[in-house]
Amino acid sequence: MPSMLILPEWLISVAPQPPLHYWGVRINDGVITHVAPNADLRQNFPNSTVLEAPRQVLSPGFVNAHTHLYGVLAHGLPLGKAPAGFWPFLHDFWWPMVEDRIDHDMLKAATAWQCVQMIKSGVTSFYDCLEGPHSLPGCLNVQAKIVERFGQRAFLSFETTERVSPENAQLGLRENADFIRERKRMGGLVQGLMCFHTTFTCGPEMIASAFDLASELDCLVHMHCSEGTYEPEQAVRNYGKRPIEYYADLGVAGNRMLASQCVQLSPHEVDLIADRGIRVAHMPLSNCEVGGGIAPVPELTARGAIVGLGTDSYIDNFFEVMRSAFLIHKAHRQDPAVMPAGLVWKMATLGGAQALNLNKVGCIQEGWQADLQLIDADFPTPDGEWNLYDQLILYRNPEHIRLVMTAGKTLYQAGQPAGWDESDLRRDLHLQANRLWEKARD
Repeated sequence: MPSMLILPEWLISVAPQPPLHYWGVRINDGVITHVAPNADLRQNFPNSTVLEAPRQVLSPGFVNAHTHLYGVLAHGLPLGKAPAGFWPFLHDFWWPMVEDRIDHDMLKAATAWQCVQMIKSGVTSFYDCLEGPHSLPGCLNVQAKIVERFGQRAFLSFETTERVSPENAQLGLRENADFIRERKRMGGLVQGLMCFHTTFTCGPEMIASAFDLASELDCLVHMHCSEGTYEPEQAVRNYGKRPIEYYADLGVAGNRMLASQCVQLSPHEVDLIADRGIRVAHMPLSNCEVGGGIAPVPELTARGAIVGLGTDSYIDNFFEVMRSAFLIHKAHRQDPAVMPAGLVWKMATLGGAQALNLNKVGCIQEGWQADLQLIDADFPTPDGEWNLYDQLILYRNPEHIRLVMTAGKTLYQAGQPAGWDESDLRRDLHLQANRLWEKARD
């Protein structure tokens, strides 16, 4: 297969560094081999296939550092009244009406739909956290087969919990461990990691077991952390310490730890996250949905913590997630200088890759993976290196995506057959959503 040149007007190499004007890339065997001015690439590689991209921006693909693929099934689920607070959201709605009802057929439909929506939103890599205690065993392999069909880079995990029973928790740990081993043996773009829920649904022995398995298998461990005030209050009541402090006392707070949400943190916990190398996934919009609060992301990034962005499968338009991260913290801090657009773009690309411990993903550099997207740059007002990040975050959406590729393979190209029939995927999703909703009404 011949090498390929992509020749855009703008190239984002390493956010938040200024973009490069009329620079492009050469790709061969799924890897970026050259990053150079467009004219030099044309001259030096005359036999390469050329993709002309005038008035377009070439950027690393987005990395969705936290989603729940099955979560789309709950969008619009009929409710008598909205849950009043974080604990009622979990105890009265999410657990009994969604998580506990998930089965394999629902997973297949939701995974296929969500993969397509992420691709159309520029997401080339993602981490999924499956919560469905009665979908065990075999649920991760069900998802993996669907993800492989669409070609993204992904980490899949099952969220182990003791809230159902100790036996169910052991099934969850085994699901993760078996999947991680099998995927490491197979290689490929779909891999696994270890996962458990929270300090209030998992005891210290189970948490230690998860980290022991992750050490043995050389992978990350994910957990939800302090999404609202409930978990910190419970941790102080039960353990005399806040969650991150509790993890530090258990001896597991380190760079193997991927903590999502991290909304209600104390200043000491912010320091612990930065000092211990704990990785964080920030979900600004879903934090609003559950009334959890606004995470101290400006403080975390100022301390040098690794922070990526995630959708939480609440609003899956990644540009909307970036806009929310760009704007919400300005309002909360009453400071328009916090969370500049270049930093947010970094969180959406390299930050997410670092949060997931992805190798050579999230930047456009020689020797790095060709996980890329092209975005239309016909903005309402003129663009330049001084405002390109702002223009992209404020004025772009999935309909402006022109190309998405992972490992050099084109997953989506505007104006070309997409490789899927979205009407079929929607019909399957409606069927499975109705099944879930019928169960919820029982």
